[in-house]
Amino acid sequence: MSTVFLTGASGFLGGHLLRELKAAGHDVRALSRRPESDAAIVAAGGTPVRADVTDAAALGKAMAGVDAVFHAAADTNTWSRNNAAQTRTNVGGAQNLLAAAKAAGVGAFLHTSSVATYSHLVHGVLREDVPQRGLESWINYERTKMQAELEVRGSGLPFVIFQPGHILGPGDRHNWATMILVIDQGKLPGAPPGLGSFADVREIAKAQVRAWQRQAFGETFLFGGPHASFLELVHKIGAQLGRKTPARAMPAWLMLAYARVLDGVSRITRREPLVTPEAATFTCHELRVDSGKAMRLLDYRETELDTLLADMIAWMRSEGMLRPR
Repeated sequence: MSTVFLTGASGFLGGHLLRELKAAGHDVRALSRRPESDAAIVAAGGTPVRADVTDAAALGKAMAGVDAVFHAAADTNTWSRNNAAQTRTNVGGAQNLLAAAKAAGVGAFLHTSSVATYSHLVHGVLREDVPQRGLESWINYERTKMQAELEVRGSGLPFVIFQPGHILGPGDRHNWATMILVIDQGKLPGAPPGLGSFADVREIAKAQVRAWQRQAFGETFLFGGPHASFLELVHKIGAQLGRKTPARAMPAWLMLAYARVLDGVSRITRREPLVTPEAATFTCHELRVDSGKAMRLLDYRETELDTLLADMIAWMRSEGMLRPR
């Protein structure tokens, strides 16, 4: 049995990683910033460790005797007002973790990055050999995820980098679950005009653990899934919930203009807008991901979209997140 240090365990993907690592027989120390996260970590079989990725000293103590680090925590903010904090977490946090892992003699660093490192500036199908343009982006999330990847690559540690597309599945309370909630409440103003590649969080977690078990060091893996327009996604969600949804997608120019207006208002109110220009840019983009490498080397599987949504909605119902039918 190995000892693993996990970040992001109280989050969506991190929670699944914790369960997969425990199922594989490993001892998991899970970073926890708040007392309320401790209970969920303990319930999943992990040991909470009070620290923050921006606290280098605390991370150094937590790494003693650790065999591998799974870094799944990230700040996914899309509001420019929070850019400085996001950079401290995504870039500074990666630097701190890598330094602590190296000092402790950790044997593997498994880093959850994102398709965002390629940037919305890249069009066409993403494969691992497509040039990444994250550093050129005006969007801080794309830049910081790319910067963090470069830190991992240059660390000297044995590493594996994972780049998921749009992640769906049970356990989501804040990401695509928000769209499901808005549709359930009949409050979706319009469908975004872009296209996504939808990955099953459960399959991502399994593939990450296999990457460590198979010592796929120095490799990068894209995790995608079925491709669908956001309008098609909205219609599928509406059909499963029994709710009405918009017939057509909002034009990209209108979505972007709407976001700019809200951004202008937010500069006066200092309140985060419902849609930021960054978020609007993401939802106007057409993301296509080739998961072939992960399928070949990690036995990664893509889940059919209707099945994935059904599982996610069933979990949300079990948690009391949705209205009665």
